[in-house]
Amino acid sequence: MGDVEPTKVGEAVPDSVRSRLALALDLDDLVEAHRTAADLREWFGVAKIGLELFCAAGPDAVGAMRDLGYQVFLDLKLFDIPTQVGRSTRVLGALGVEYLTLHARGGIDMLKAGVEGLNEGAAGAGLPQPTALAVTVLTSDDAAPAHIVPNRVRDAVEGGCGGLVLAAGDLQTARELAPRLRRVVPGIRLAGSESHDQARAATPQEAAANGADLLVVGRTVTAAADPRAAAAAVAAAI
Repeated sequence: MGDVEPTKVGEAVPDSVRSRLALALDLDDLVEAHRTAADLREWFGVAKIGLELFCAAGPDAVGAMRDLGYQVFLDLKLFDIPTQVGRSTRVLGALGVEYLTLHARGGIDMLKAGVEGLNEGAAGAGLPQPTALAVTVLTSDDAAPAHIVPNRVRDAVEGGCGGLVLAAGDLQTARELAPRLRRVVPGIRLAGSESHDQARAATPQEAAANGADLLVVGRTVTAAADPRAAAAAVAAAI
């Protein structure tokens, strides 16, 4: 875990740190996801629900994480015609998610429809306005042409998104083209950890130093021999 002194179990982690860490619950069982999220709550302020868990448990997964006190990051990477995306995000906005991903490949009109639907759904349920995150290029993709990320960042701005999901190596582009958008970096790995299928992984230190607002942390913690110690090391790194 490098030379970073980890926070100790039971030692208070500042909210300023916890709010920057999203726990990726890449599981197909809500009971197990709930157990994992509860066990690691002292280090993470955001719970990321991806396709696997949402397909297994649906909106119940969102409610379970909210009940634990997490902000919810629903990572579905919606990509369809604008009408379908808008209708879907209206439903999802009413669930109480703080973040929802749309794939920027869908283009400006799709992103606008997604943002509008998300805001309408939240407003109709009396909830705060959530943040639509435009996914630029997956961190498993190391072969995308150089122009793709800048173009998708511009589309995200024009589409009204509040943030971007991108690799740590693309943070400078995001700062230059969309300085007001929230920057979310997945594929976070502790030094020496397996990168798995993340071709463009980064350490917490690298992502934080380069301007990431929210770091998405999954298997480097959840698959560790001691998940709590790994979580403490990630928190200490930022």
